[in-house]
Amino acid sequence: MAESLPLEMLTYILSFLPLSDQKEASLVSRAWYCAAQNALRETNVRYNIPVSSASLPAIKSLGLRGISCISLTNVDGSPASHQVLQSVAYHLGPHLQSLCLSGGSPTEASFMALILGCPALRTLDLSGCNSLFTSGMLLAQPEMAQRVRKALHGLQELNLAGLRDLADLSFNRLSSCAPSLERLSLAYCHLTFELGPARGSMGPQDSCPSLFSFQNLLRFVKERAGRLRALDLSGTGLLPEALQALGQVAGLQLQELSLHSCRDLSTESVAALCRQQPGLTSLDLSGCSELADGALLAVSLGLQHLQRLSLRKLQRLTDAGCKALGGLQELRSLDMAECCLVSGRELAQALGSACRAPPPLASLSLAYCSSLKDASVLSLIPELGPNLRVLDLSSCVVLTNRSVQAICTYLTHLSILRLAWCKELRDWGLLGLGEPSEAPAQGIQPRLELEHQAMGLKELSPKPQGPSLLMLRTLQELDLTACSKLTDASLAKVLQFPQLRRLSLSLLPAFTDTGLVAVARGCPSLEHLVLSHCSLLSDEGWAQAASSWPRLQHLNLSSCSQLTEQTLDTIGQACKQLRVLDVAMCPGISMAAIRRFQAQLPQVTCIQSRFVGGADLTLTL
Repeated sequence: MAESLPLEMLTYILSFLPLSDQKEASLVSRAWYCAAQNALRETNVRYNIPVSSASLPAIKSLGLRGISCISLTNVDGSPASHQVLQSVAYHLGPHLQSLCLSGGSPTEASFMALILGCPALRTLDLSGCNSLFTSGMLLAQPEMAQRVRKALHGLQELNLAGLRDLADLSFNRLSSCAPSLERLSLAYCHLTFELGPARGSMGPQDSCPSLFSFQNLLRFVKERAGRLRALDLSGTGLLPEALQALGQVAGLQLQELSLHSCRDLSTESVAALCRQQPGLTSLDLSGCSELADGALLAVSLGLQHLQRLSLRKLQRLTDAGCKALGGLQELRSLDMAECCLVSGRELAQALGSACRAPPPLASLSLAYCSSLKDASVLSLIPELGPNLRVLDLSSCVVLTNRSVQAICTYLTHLSILRLAWCKELRDWGLLGLGEPSEAPAQGIQPRLELEHQAMGLKELSPKPQGPSLLMLRTLQELDLTACSKLTDASLAKVLQFPQLRRLSLSLLPAFTDTGLVAVARGCPSLEHLVLSHCSLLSDEGWAQAASSWPRLQHLNLSSCSQLTEQTLDTIGQACKQLRVLDVAMCPGISMAAIRRFQAQLPQVTCIQSRFVGGADLTLTL
């Protein structure tokens, strides 16, 4: 029946599938292949292309399909790299809209040739491309600058993060070639501030050929105020006076602003920003260590349309400040990780008092909030509503099974759940069972009782009994790292998620081959699996499990002491899509076996093999 559908309709249907599912669907038939390729192109998927002569046929093929979004890795000044950039410009350039050269070292000549061949670019990522700015001569020739300006006339987003050699002159030349720029990232660039005799007065400064000055950036913002919508100044050491100067630029109406790790910012400067830029919808203040509750109050009062707020690592933030969150009626993403004084009590009241039904919050991170306890979580979770898709409670070390069962009861639409290092979680909590009775003299009795209760879940059904982990049917990522009291008794029964893509079960000392085989059968779509320090896993378990994971791309087996080269052979035969493998500190695997494995799967781009084969880890001074 699907074969009789028009190509446009089939393309539309496949566009709703995850990328890996679209790839699998393309193998069904020729019609499905064409529809899947159309869907991949329409969803603007980014294609990562390694710079080597082996990539040339793939570049030509992608050009025939009209791919518009690519990332080039390992770009350098070699002849092979120059040849690849020429091929990209010829085959992909006319319709390329997004180009990423992050971390590369292209020559100025090859970069210019590439850009001139890409007249439709909308997004350009040059983060970490220091080789282009070291000489200070980029776009120094007026004729070349004029040609580049014509090619980049439609560029809307430019990423210059992490450029240690960026200076006023090179920035001015490049930015002048992009008159339509709306989004700019200068994260972790070395920004200099010239202060007058009295601290706080910004002194005038001409464009500098060797330094990147705030005064030069401020002039740029004033010139582009009518168009600029997003600015990332994370890690630039922005001063409070500089932030106020930016905020009061006439005509500037920012929608997104990132100030991550600008540690000198004060509560007063953030309050002024909120008054000056009330249209902000995304604000990142994580790591601004001087900010306290007053900053959150100012955000709540001044930014009524805020949708994304990051307050990670604000050590001075307390529950009193969380009360203000009730005023953010449109908030969809909230990150309060590592706010160690936040217990969650006032957060629950703030979300519960908001006049909104249902709450729009889709992502919440309270990771590393060591003051968070069950009582707060139990009052918070019912207020989060059905729209929540991402919940991160990693390293909230005192949380127990009561919190997990509340999550399974109220947040059944979760896509991502992270519970790493929640060491008090036990099997009966994940299974949705009552707490087993204590056995006074026999330590093994509670375990036997638990397994007896769990027998009721042996035959899984779409509607499991009790608030067990099985109720989260739409999970795509689950992290149970270092939940060391979990065993096969629960993991083998509740890890039954057909849509699960990412799973971490590292540091589970009681996880055995039985659990591994059950997880393989219950989670066949895994692409990213972390099982480091699971010392009970053996070759026999992998012999049964590997065939269930044909989509596996990233696998971490470091410190799995019983594994040998037999497991490598098994993985090599079953997991043909593997890209990254970590077998560090596996004494049963030799370097010779790793070399054979890499020859068997040449597409594996990274193999971590530190201290394999029983290498001596003793430090010699």
